[in-house]
Amino acid sequence: MSDQAAVEREYMEYDVVIVGGGPAGLSAAIRLRQLAAEEDFDISVCVIEKGSEIGAHILSGAVMDPIGLDTLLPDWRNMGAPVDTEVTADHFIYLGPAGGIRIPNFLFPPLMNNHGNYIGSLGNLCRWLAEQAEGLGVEIYPGFPGAEVLYDDEGAVRGVVTGDMGVARDGSHKDSYTPGMELRGKYTLFAEGVRGSLSKELIRKFKLDEGREPQKFGIGLKELWEVEPSKHKKGLVQHTMGWPLDNSTGGGSFLYHFGENLVSVGFVLHLNYKNPYLSPFDEFQRFKHHPSIVDTFVGGKRIAYGARAITEGGFQSVPKLTFPGGALIGCSAGFVNVPRIKGSHNAILTGIMGADAAFEAVKDGRQGDELTSYTEAYEQSAVYKDLKRVRNVKPLWSKLGTFIGIGLGGIDMWMNNLGIGLPFTLRHKKADFESIKKASECKPIAYPKPDGKISFDKLSSVFLSATNHEEDQPVHLKLKDPAIPIAYNLPMYDEPAQRYCPAQVYEVVRDDDGSNPRFQINAQNCVHCKTCDIKDPAQNINWTVPEGGGGPNYPNM
Repeated sequence: MSDQAAVEREYMEYDVVIVGGGPAGLSAAIRLRQLAAEEDFDISVCVIEKGSEIGAHILSGAVMDPIGLDTLLPDWRNMGAPVDTEVTADHFIYLGPAGGIRIPNFLFPPLMNNHGNYIGSLGNLCRWLAEQAEGLGVEIYPGFPGAEVLYDDEGAVRGVVTGDMGVARDGSHKDSYTPGMELRGKYTLFAEGVRGSLSKELIRKFKLDEGREPQKFGIGLKELWEVEPSKHKKGLVQHTMGWPLDNSTGGGSFLYHFGENLVSVGFVLHLNYKNPYLSPFDEFQRFKHHPSIVDTFVGGKRIAYGARAITEGGFQSVPKLTFPGGALIGCSAGFVNVPRIKGSHNAILTGIMGADAAFEAVKDGRQGDELTSYTEAYEQSAVYKDLKRVRNVKPLWSKLGTFIGIGLGGIDMWMNNLGIGLPFTLRHKKADFESIKKASECKPIAYPKPDGKISFDKLSSVFLSATNHEEDQPVHLKLKDPAIPIAYNLPMYDEPAQRYCPAQVYEVVRDDDGSNPRFQINAQNCVHCKTCDIKDPAQNINWTVPEGGGGPNYPNM
């Protein structure tokens, strides 16, 4: 049994353990079992997922480049995959306060063209991928978060421990207490998504980010609407930049028309923003009232809401992918192409590459070493090329602002398309939390009150996310120093956690006379976006996994 825990734990042995049931983890699992069948060499594969079901915590735009699915399951179009709305129109609009200018498509480099891509729900696609994986013999366990990494005596990763169940808020064991289980693997693939709690530990322990640029992030907020049939333009992809953000604050929006009168509307805000008074959620809500946007939603019904962080560092921020006993795949390593606003195709492709390396190693009788062939495959892959050709767009945007930075980034992408791109890679230099200014240097932002028809408040939005956590459990948002929010963040930055969180998890509460400020954590509201772990200026918040199955339950997102 475990020598790393105070309690005695049961364990199960697998050839490959995969942490995370998103596109990367499921693709890796499918690929492993495909190879097992092709080469007549059995290999046991287990996938664990912290959500209550596969897809429960998956949130993306999503316009999907089919290259990943084409590689993994070439006949997916005839297999019932829930991705059937092809892009028919591709609009890009620069918004001012009262109007917008559509930028002609011919000005964009070919890689920005969305024709040939598909609009759909990434959560539903993951549910379908899970069915394919189980059909191939993969064991999938939703509701079991990876809470701890297991290491062997030499320090190599040998698996994970799932979270304990039935622990009370004060840390005592309730009558329902069940210790987590050890899942031991010859190799463990981490597919936790953005800012995964175990992946973060592994990056730090094995210094996987040494010699790399700091990872950069955005927060993506999304709503799913059912709109009036007359306003639905199936296959339309629309992106905007500009208002309500100023030129020095990066971000933009998307509207994707798909299915039966469904529109995904989202707002992405780069987390290197400077003003501590800025609220990503409220920027999203007021964006929907823009004259060029609002008519789509008049008479419609909002049916889902969610938020999640997005990796934006790109090529120069991808960490070392392997360590003894395992590897990072998908957004655990950060393979999002920021200008294209796409990452699921790269998640699938890196899942395949990680699986190929793990299968080769197991078949050769190895375990616990580094899967160096995965790194070699990545450096020769379409993913590497996809990220390299856009590597300077994000730094230019951050340094020069939206108008000039995006213009120069577009020129660089055109030059890359012609094979004459910039011969150097620009640096990010600092992490997102380092960008925030003191409250005394910034102006408070007066956001309009939501009207309950087009714009809404945080709590009614969290309700639509179907977020649920067992209330009598330890708070999964850990403060390294409980004094910092009030003693440091409040006087210095007016405690930005009460604004950057899109789910009203963090509040500064006071007595009736405004005195005695206290920091309150409403952990039951958490939609697992990880923004707090990224943006807190004191880096005082450590996001960890709650009890299994807790969090949002996203439908069709």
